Amino acid sequence: MFGRWQRRHPTLETPRGTAELAHAVEQHLPEADPETVQVVTAISGLLGAVAYADRDYAESEERRVRRELARVHGMTSAGVDAICAALRRHVLLISTVEVPGYCRTLRELGDRELRAEVLGVLLEVAAADDQITHTETNLLRQLTTSLGLTQDDYNAAQARHREKLAVLGRE
Repeated sequence: MFGRWQRRHPTLETPRGTAELAHAVEQHLPEADPETVQVVTAISGLLGAVAYADRDYAESEERRVRRELARVHGMTSAGVDAICAALRRHVLLISTVEVPGYCRTLRELGDRELRAEVLGVLLEVAAADDQITHTETNLLRQLTTSLGLTQDDYNAAQARHREKLAVLGRE
């Protein structure tokens, strides 16, 4: 008899892994359609991946991630907190496994203008700690291609941060 209470009902379980990120977005954007939830989840995941690209999710990078998430229409500070908490818990999995899917989502659901804006925001996150490392540069270039953008798009977005590029000698 008591065993029944020890089992968890599947609908009551908290999502785990990268599903927690999508769940946080969905919970904190309750009026958003499924495509919007997918796009915001993808952007959030890419923000986390870039912040963690050098394997150091610095406070300055998280502050920038928070600032960018706060720009999402309808996003509350509680939503930003929930998304950032999910990113912190699962950043390794997000940054290694989920990135291709997030890019595919943005290619399929976002127009070129949105994808270019996302690239610019990703560069802002990489530059938040005043240095864009070689590892971050490599990831950003891969993301540029995965987002269906060009080298010219990358060059235009990174021009604002040229002095922070570690590949120019500031390692």
